[in-house]
Amino acid sequence: MALPVLSSSGVKFRRVLAHFPQELSLAFAYGSGVFRQAGASAGHGEDNMLDFVFAVDDSVTWHMMNLRKNRSHYSFLKVFGPKQISSIQSYGAGIYYNTLVPCNGRVIKYGVISTDTLIDDLLHWKTLYVAGRLQKPVKILTQNENSKLQAALVSNLRSAVTAAFLMLPESFSEEDLYMQIAGLSYSGDFRMVIGEDRWKVQNIVKPNVPHFQKLYSNILRDSPQVVYKHHLGRLEIDKSPEGQFTQLMTLPRTLQQKITSLVGPPGKNRDVEEILLQVAHDPDCGLVVHQGISGIVRSSSIVQSAKTVLTAVGAGQHSPAVDSESSTEPNPGCVGLSRPFPLAPAAAPIGAGAALPPPFHMEIPVSGSKINLAVPWCFFP
Repeated sequence: MALPVLSSSGVKFRRVLAHFPQELSLAFAYGSGVFRQAGASAGHGEDNMLDFVFAVDDSVTWHMMNLRKNRSHYSFLKVFGPKQISSIQSYGAGIYYNTLVPCNGRVIKYGVISTDTLIDDLLHWKTLYVAGRLQKPVKILTQNENSKLQAALVSNLRSAVTAAFLMLPESFSEEDLYMQIAGLSYSGDFRMVIGEDRWKVQNIVKPNVPHFQKLYSNILRDSPQVVYKHHLGRLEIDKSPEGQFTQLMTLPRTLQQKITSLVGPPGKNRDVEEILLQVAHDPDCGLVVHQGISGIVRSSSIVQSAKTVLTAVGAGQHSPAVDSESSTEPNPGCVGLSRPFPLAPAAAPIGAGAALPPPFHMEIPVSGSKINLAVPWCFFP
């Protein structure tokens, strides 16, 4: 089964892609700059930042080539070279973002992830960071013939459906399913409490139900776990302990491990299958699954956002100490932005008088030394 290619004009996105090294196993665009969203961003698609993810087989080589073409995209970390950039990339969700980059008259953000890391996340939900983005509609711009990657992309969609089934009642609408799927990668994400739109999931799904159908209709038709009444937009699933156990056994490995650690008593080694059978009989089975997903997302979102402070602060600013390192002119069509990284609103959704948690601490080794971060929460994008 091939991953559906969503039919929106990709010319403007491929023009952006032309500014980068072409050694990509997968490139896709996502977010409100690609697909219309309801709410605050509705009607402003041309003003929204364009978001991209590039999967590459060799991160060091790709960053080396991109530094030659687009050196101004990088923060001060460019002085350490491609090996250290790739090392920092491996932290958190395994993706390195360059942000606030003007390109072809738009502002873009792009993340670089290794193909192996992406496949691991798609299959096992190690971080659910990029896998979560690929559970929602995206615009595939290029994809090579890597059969392992293709299979992992489809496996990720099937896993999303199974996890959603476990958290839904016996009968539900197609829109309910897509709301549950779209919310998977936001479960436990602290940015949904600090700074993000609380209605984000609903705003993503409601205008894009046809795009979700293109992604998931074949999986739903082929699934033995569901009765899919496509003409009515309704679905029915088996909520018996036997049915839920079957679904739990097909969940990605990391999620099974999270569920096991939540349910299994500390210090007692119990078989994963035994614990999942216990969860299948639990009336709160869906809640346990949700808590497991939240645990995965929470840790990866915090570390990835803290890392963004390193990769984004100072990107495109003209520091003599940094610019003197460059021996190559930047790509004229896609140059760095000469303004500082903007701060997110300081916890506006929490409510007046609410106290922010203490700064997040993180230590990253760079060129034989260590960078210690104590990052206030309002810095997180």
